[in-house]
Amino acid sequence: MSTVFISGGSRGIGAAAVRLFAQEGWNVVFSYVNQFGAAEALVRELEGLPVLALRADVRDTAAVEAAMAETVRSFGPPDALVCNAGISRPGLIQNCTDEDWAELFDVNAAGMHRCIRAVLPYMLRRKAGRIVTVSSMWGISGASCEAAYSATKGAVIAMTRSLAMELAPSGITVNCVAPGAVDTDMLSELSEEDRAQLIREIPLGRLGRPEEIAAAIRWLCSPEAGYLTGQVLSPNGGMVL
Repeated sequence: MSTVFISGGSRGIGAAAVRLFAQEGWNVVFSYVNQFGAAEALVRELEGLPVLALRADVRDTAAVEAAMAETVRSFGPPDALVCNAGISRPGLIQNCTDEDWAELFDVNAAGMHRCIRAVLPYMLRRKAGRIVTVSSMWGISGASCEAAYSATKGAVIAMTRSLAMELAPSGITVNCVAPGAVDTDMLSELSEEDRAQLIREIPLGRLGRPEEIAAAIRWLCSPEAGYLTGQVLSPNGGMVL
């Protein structure tokens, strides 16, 4: 049975990915930080399936390494890593403080680096593995009032492409999913008017569903995606082409 580690798996896209991998027969370990209740509820929902929730902040190297070690003890070395943990701080760039900027990069970019660094010894030893990073369509095109967030997500894409070249000789693929507007908590701060305006800008006329993004992530971890590396798959309803 294959094993996957998913960072930021307690809600939204991460939780949808946890469900999908578990229901398709994978051992699933996911991390969370503050959402203990959501993580516990997800494990209960999937009772009977091999799902383990671990509190591990991707800003903390020791916590990430401990979570990876616990994954190996519980299910063996991960066959796949999904770097999904991320935060957003929308606003005008002149209002983005040094602390905001540093936190965004620490979670969205450096957090991905910590997770990849922790899993690589196991994948390199076996000369096999799938790494999927989660960026955003704003990492491709940029967005007004999302400059700092877009910068971090652009960094995710750049690192994905670089690592794909670096790790391909070791049989490890590295690909990215860059979702568009998805109906998750990250959009909860939008007013109804702003939400309606956003939907009007999407050619398909609706928000994405977390399950649709999870399906893209899962496919990139499948044997069918074995010849794909360094690519960015952007399910965004046609908003960014």
